[in-house]
Formats: sequence, structure tokens, C-alpha cells
Amino acid sequence: MMTRVADASASSRLHPLSLLIAIAIMLVCTLYPPLMAAPDGKADHGLATAMFVAMSVAFVRGVGFVPRACVWRWLFSGWTCCVALALACWVKFAN
Repeated sequence: MMTRVADASASSRLHPLSLLIAIAIMLVCTLYPPLMAAPDGKADHGLATAMFVAMSVAFVRGVGFVPRACVWRWLFSGWTCCVALALACWVKFAN
């Protein structure tokens, strides 16, 4: 079965906002790791996963890579980054 391929003429230029978000997440998680700790001091793996998914998606989108397949294009979109960041905020502040 063939997967659908999106229009190849999509823009593949840098996305400064996505790149800035990715770099900010990278720096915050590197310079202040207690941010990703649970109240008892143990690592909060759910929060770390949501943060790193958001960072990865933002880096892919930020450097201008736009996948051709629709599923990958949706997974590496700005909306996925927003959902992952919202999930990270919910995990962090729901505790």
C-alpha cells in the first residue's frame, strides 16, 4: 500500500520561532535539570518525555525540514510541538 505524499513544493526554509523554542527547551533542560524532577526529587519521566518530544519536533521544524509523507509532516508540525508543550505543562503543574 502506498502512503500519500504531500505536495513537494512546500516551503523548506528556516522557522526561527520553532528553532528558538527548541534551543530554549534544550538550554533550560540542560542548565536546570531540577525542573524535570518530581516533588519527591526523583526524575519525572513523563515530563522529560513531553519536553524532549517538543524539543525534537521544534528542531526538525526549525531547521526547515518538511517531511513529504502526510503522517510525518503532521507529526513534525508546530501543532505537535504545542501539544507536547501543553502536555509538559499539565504534567508539571498537575502534581
